Amino acid sequence: MKKLLPIIFFAFAISINAQSDFKNFLKLSGPIKRWVLFHPFKAKKSLKISMETNKVADSIRKTNLLDGDAAGGQVDAFRHAYWMARLRQELGKSSARSLGKAHERDNYITYKKRKLEDGVVPDEISSEMDLYNNEEGLKLITKNSNVSKEGLIFRIINAIHQGKMKIIKKDKEGNFLTCDGKIIPKETLKGKWKNNKCLVASNKIDE
Repeated sequence: MKKLLPIIFFAFAISINAQSDFKNFLKLSGPIKRWVLFHPFKAKKSLKISMETNKVADSIRKTNLLDGDAAGGQVDAFRHAYWMARLRQELGKSSARSLGKAHERDNYITYKKRKLEDGVVPDEISSEMDLYNNEEGLKLITKNSNVSKEGLIFRIINAIHQGKMKIIKKDKEGNFLTCDGKIIPKETLKGKWKNNKCLVASNKIDE
């Protein structure tokens, strides 16, 4: 019975519509489920921040503030940094970091199942990029900070233009490049967790 209590508690804690939330909970991957069970009071707020992050990143993608690349580019870096910063602002550093790590473990499960994340199957270099940018995002704010969302957005954009985050090296046509600038044939990337993509500073675009 004790093992069931956290699940039962979660189902009723995050929303009035407990039955619906419990069904959604069961659909989560193992890493995310574990995070939710250890952070039942923060689960609903983290979901709200995640939805907010996707909306803000999509808005930024449509401007000329960054490169418009949401799959390995500056917009991708922005999304992770903003997500972590907002989670730390609302939930605290430890909870934010652990959810970020759970998300990356979930990405490996996604890779194993060959599902799409942001239009491509996740791989090791993408996970390294995400974890790096997560940490940079955590540095930009503190819990209960009164920095506005708009202020945070431009704080992150400035950090990206200063090269403080990481993106995946590509050419102007969007082809992935090795660290020495050679195009990586798309067919050689299919189904591979490890590959020869290259991480570069977030202000190194189209090189």
